[in-house]
Parts: sequence; structure tokens; C-alpha cells
Amino acid sequence: MCNTAVFFGDELARYGFGGSHPWGADRIYAFWSKLQNEKDVANVVIVEQPEITTEEAVLSFHERDYVEMVKMASKQCRSIPLDRGDTPSFRGIFEATLYVVGSTLAALDTVVQGRDRAGRKIEHAFVPVAGLHHARRDSAGGFCVFNDVGVAIIQARKKYGIKRIAYVDIDAHHGDGVFYEFEDDQLLFFADIHEYGIYPGTGYASETGKGDAKGTKMNIPLEAGSGDSEFFAAFDRVKEFVDSCRPELVFLNCGADSLAGDPITNLRYSARAHSHAAQVLHDLAHKHCNGRIIAVGGGGYNRANIGAAWTEVVKALAA
Repeated sequence: MCNTAVFFGDELARYGFGGSHPWGADRIYAFWSKLQNEKDVANVVIVEQPEITTEEAVLSFHERDYVEMVKMASKQCRSIPLDRGDTPSFRGIFEATLYVVGSTLAALDTVVQGRDRAGRKIEHAFVPVAGLHHARRDSAGGFCVFNDVGVAIIQARKKYGIKRIAYVDIDAHHGDGVFYEFEDDQLLFFADIHEYGIYPGTGYASETGKGDAKGTKMNIPLEAGSGDSEFFAAFDRVKEFVDSCRPELVFLNCGADSLAGDPITNLRYSARAHSHAAQVLHDLAHKHCNGRIIAVGGGGYNRANIGAAWTEVVKALAA
């Protein structure tokens, strides 16, 4: 069994929008309840407490004016939209988002160092409330305030000198906040399988990188109604792509909104898709980068699907 850290705690649940918003605070508990029923896995994962990060770390990716706007909105007693309306603010949203980014950065530290702060051996990590892949340097988007993976990519390079990084995204929505912010980055290898035509309306197959980075990005849009067979065929291409990149670190955004029955998307995967993706990338991480793989939860708005998909990812990493 591989030593796998799972970040869990009420601090991550703080990143949730109230009322009837699809991204509720209960999402993490839907996953946790399912994982606890898988005794063979729950008994071997190492539970890590969420960690908060600094404003300085967030500013390594995000622009100061935008961060200041989030701070101001976070202090308000009334909700104001941080984008065109999908991402409302709430009192304390700044600190809640710092916990998301901080937990992804803590996952980076444990995976790269091979140990957590308690000295326990760690090979892989999973952060369920993370993968806020629509946030741009200067704006929120699609329920995402600060882009934790964007910050982590920069910190991996700044803190550890890691250059060649693979980011794979199987959330139903295109990871535009990662793609466009690193579109001209020759050493950020990006592969994204997503539903064609839905928010944010980006991620065409023709988008393969900009300038000298052309060919370092892979976008695979699938038609609405696509299921496991289409996903497995697409992921064969992703496997070949990541293998050829020889990464030093792997990120997997395993959004559960690509499973059948999600209320706001139209793909029809089963949890086998997430198990397969995690298994393939787990093996490639051991082949190329001493097992350094970090999975982040991404989207997903059907609670049963969240539990099923994310638990399969943890099982694959811990196997």
C-alpha cells in the first residue's frame, strides 16, 4: 500500500456557498462518509488537517488588486458577486479560500519532501475541496476564488526547483484558469478532458499552447452524453502525452461533475473513469517522479457521485 495523505477538516468545509448554491459546505462530508465505509482504504490513509496559507503565497499567482477586492468582500455582511454572478462572496470567504490554497500547498510539501510535519512517510496526497481551476490571476469564475493549483505550480518551482509539471483535468468543465495562465509555459504540460459547449466555453482541441509552448497542451472536448467508453479512449491519449512529458510532479483535478446524474453537466461517466485516471497517473508518477502525485477534488454537485468518484481516486492512489 502507498502512503497517501487525505486532507480533511471543518476548515475546508468553510469554502461553501449557502442557500441553493450547487457548491455547498456539505460536499466534503459526502466524500468523507463514503470513504469511511471503505474500511480497507480508510484504515490506511493518513489524515492531515487543513492548513491556511499566507497572502504572500496567493500573490505569487494572483494580482494584488483582485486579492484586495476579495478581502474587502470577505468583510462585508452582505454577499456581493465576485464574478458575473456564479461566485458570490460571503463573510469570511477570504480566510476560507486561504485554507483551500494552504491545504494544496501542504500537499505539495508532503509529497515533495516525502513526509508530513509529524514525520510520517507520504507518497501521494488528495485534497477534496480544492482544484479551483476557473480562478484567473485577476478574477473569480465558476465557483472558484483563488486558484490553488496555479499557486502550487508557482511554489513548486520557486520553493523546490521543480520545472516539468503535468496537470491533468477530468472535471466536466474546462480548466481555463490553469490553461490560459500557463498557455505559453513550455514546461507546464496540460491535458484536459471536458464537456464541449458548457461553461466556460473554452478548451477547443485546436488550443495546444502558445508560442514556444505549442504542443505542450492537450484539450479533448467530448460531446454531451459521452460515457466511460469515450473517456477511456480519450484517456489513452492523455496517458501517452503525460508519459512523453516525463514530469517531475503530477496534478490530477478529479472533478466528479463528469459522472452521470450531475445536476449541471451532461457527461455520463461512472466512477470507473476516475479510478482508471488515478491508477494510470499513479503509475506514471512512480515511473517518472518518485510517485509525486497530488489529486484535487474539483467540481461535482451530486453528493453520491462525489463520494463514489473521490473515494475511487483515493483507493487508486493508496493501492
